Amino acid sequence: MRTITLINGDGIGPEISDAVVKIIDASGLKINWDIQTAGADVIESEGTPLPGRVLDSVLKNGVALKAPVTTPIGKGFRSVNVQLRKELDLYANLRPCKNLPNVKTRFENVDIVVVRENTEDLYAGIERQVDENTAESIKLITREASERICKFAFDFAVKNNRKEVCVVTKANIMKLSDGLFLDSYRKVAEDYPQINKREILVDNLCMQLVQDPTRFDVLVLPNLYGDIVSDLTAGLIGGLGVAQGANIGEKCAVFEPVHGSAPDIKGQNKANPTALLLSAVEMLNYIGEKHYAQKIENALFKTLSGNIKTVDLGGNASTVEFTERIIKNL
Repeated sequence: MRTITLINGDGIGPEISDAVVKIIDASGLKINWDIQTAGADVIESEGTPLPGRVLDSVLKNGVALKAPVTTPIGKGFRSVNVQLRKELDLYANLRPCKNLPNVKTRFENVDIVVVRENTEDLYAGIERQVDENTAESIKLITREASERICKFAFDFAVKNNRKEVCVVTKANIMKLSDGLFLDSYRKVAEDYPQINKREILVDNLCMQLVQDPTRFDVLVLPNLYGDIVSDLTAGLIGGLGVAQGANIGEKCAVFEPVHGSAPDIKGQNKANPTALLLSAVEMLNYIGEKHYAQKIENALFKTLSGNIKTVDLGGNASTVEFTERIIKNL
């Protein structure tokens, strides 16, 4: 029996974690869940939002499923998500965005994969207060990290029969930092003659995505642009409630939804577990349990096609009702 770390998060995290665990268990796949708590709820008792035991668990088991954890805006502790990625060197953030059955959106046939560099750029957290009225953040881009993420994107494209990898930068303005990322892409691209290449500026990309997202296949971006664009593409397929994600490194991988902890609806039985469930499906594919991954995805799609949807998708099903219908459809 495979042991997998489960970080059940805070806010709506425990509710949707419970739903996903029940669905996986109902599929017939037996997993030993190593349950770990993190975030705002453990600061008082352990003095940190990310205790060392959580990192140790993920490293030991190699794979984790993570529910959302609250990150304060402008104050408080540093993002647990960012810290996890840095501490475990989860350098590749993978965010597939594909239309779901019976989820109404402005566009059809959207099938984009965002590959985001996860360890540097402005998210390196190199900041200082210059004086009372000035603060400074340093944008860190290295050739090593840039080539590594570009290689990941091209390898993903080859493995998954994708046709194109498009690099996204603002190299016309940030000629040194984004220029280095672009140069790294060009160097790596030489080793993949079978994959189409494209270069685009991030502002132009955003305009084109809201005009016709079917123009794009795999996107590879530095950290900040990747964060913004992946939320944009989530909006193209129905919102953050259905957007899955994965953070992958050499030693381990953490699978998590794109959305936050939504503390405003905590405990109200309204939360949509779809994004975490799709992240779990991606996790099962990652560990080789493709049969169960397909089985669960089919049950989810059948549920959505039957017009059983949570409030965020225009339905009236509660978290429990939605979960129970997926289990029934298994």
